[in-house]
Amino acid sequence: MRRLLPLALLLLAPPLALAAGKDTVIPDAALATATQLREAGLKDEVALAFTRDLTTQVGPRLAGSEADLKAREWTVARFKALGFDKVWTEPVTFPKWQRRSERAAILAPYPQPLAATALGYSPATPAGGLSAEVVGFDTLEALKNADPASVRGRIVYVGARMHAKRSGEDYGIGSSVRTFGPALASGKGAVAFLLRSAGTDQDRLPHTGVTHFGDDVTPIPAAALAAPDADQVERILAGGKPLKVELQLDCGFDGQYTGANVIGEFTGSKRPDEYYLMGGHLDSWDLGTGAIDDAAGVAIATAAARLIADLPLRPARSIRVVAFANEESGLYGAKAYAEAHRKEIAKIVLGSESDLGADRIYLATASVKPEARAAIAQIAKTLEPLGVAYDASQPGSGGSDLSAIHKVGMAGLSLHQDATRYFDLHHTANDTFDKIDPANLRQNVAVYAVVAYLAAQAQGDFGSRPGAFANDKPRD
Repeated sequence: MRRLLPLALLLLAPPLALAAGKDTVIPDAALATATQLREAGLKDEVALAFTRDLTTQVGPRLAGSEADLKAREWTVARFKALGFDKVWTEPVTFPKWQRRSERAAILAPYPQPLAATALGYSPATPAGGLSAEVVGFDTLEALKNADPASVRGRIVYVGARMHAKRSGEDYGIGSSVRTFGPALASGKGAVAFLLRSAGTDQDRLPHTGVTHFGDDVTPIPAAALAAPDADQVERILAGGKPLKVELQLDCGFDGQYTGANVIGEFTGSKRPDEYYLMGGHLDSWDLGTGAIDDAAGVAIATAAARLIADLPLRPARSIRVVAFANEESGLYGAKAYAEAHRKEIAKIVLGSESDLGADRIYLATASVKPEARAAIAQIAKTLEPLGVAYDASQPGSGGSDLSAIHKVGMAGLSLHQDATRYFDLHHTANDTFDKIDPANLRQNVAVYAVVAYLAAQAQGDFGSRPGAFANDKPRD
């Protein structure tokens, strides 16, 4: 369990970055303005409308699909309608993966259908499908230690379980099985791979998500089972009778695709070439409509930027919002942004991304230079009325997409959302607009508006420099 340090001790916390420089200060007048922004954020309607309209008018936004382009065009138009001073796109190229159809069933000993979905980057099964006996493992480690003879020619099933936690930390269990399990099974001679979905619900809705095969690994068909179906598989395996499963997956790659990051910016009043960076990812998986993952994230940053732009006097630095392309299959948009802006990384004063749903932000963590810790403490104090604590002992990359930009030197402030129910919905058909809690969404907007404004108005910087945080190991 993490210990949240009292505010009086925050300045004594060990530094998390070694960049040198003058102390960073938040002016008193800025703190007063931030209090007004905080209250305005709790009344915001922009984020809810943005999320509603994107998920309704575009819907699912699988990277590389027809909806990918539609979502980009929609976002460009919405940014312009909201009055961003500059709106542009930057190209992002990645492999195009498509899902066409999928079916799974138990053939023996008790024939019945299974609720399953192909993992992103899975190849198709042969025409007509494939069937084989299933061998089961409780954990990824058990599969690693398995004799290849016990796996060869079979379908591997791994039943590692996640549990709901506010931090969402158990996702490391499910995502590791999903990401590395199929390649590991292939290396031992398996013909296909199944896993208990990387999720915390008991709905009969499987969770998709990407997997990866290295150049030296033969890709095998890979799919996730809904939790009740995983339970069924485990009961049959425990009974001792041979379990035979059939898979029919029609999916796979169709060349390369060039999408784009969509960028909107409100110009700063004194140092417009420097900016606070925030956003979310525009793509989603195709099973739901991508409301919590991550239309809400883009919406939160957009609404916060709009509130700041409406102030009588803009902050010194600019406010930039990025709707990143293809986060789901490997942070492609984030990596493209990091490469394109690597030489100007010092111009990003600080960065935060929303990509863990839209429930309440409860914790802030940061990776900044030592001389900026006092300023982070000032920001944290302003967030306390919103229920946000500050753990100075933990680093923060800024968020999922921003982790790629943090690696090349951006100072990061991670704003952690309550993930207790996030992995019930994540990557499933249940990720739809009705799951958004409007009050929680507004709390997020208020937090992001306060943080972005205060960082953009700070006197001094937070340590962004090429390579500044190369040794940082952020928890997010």
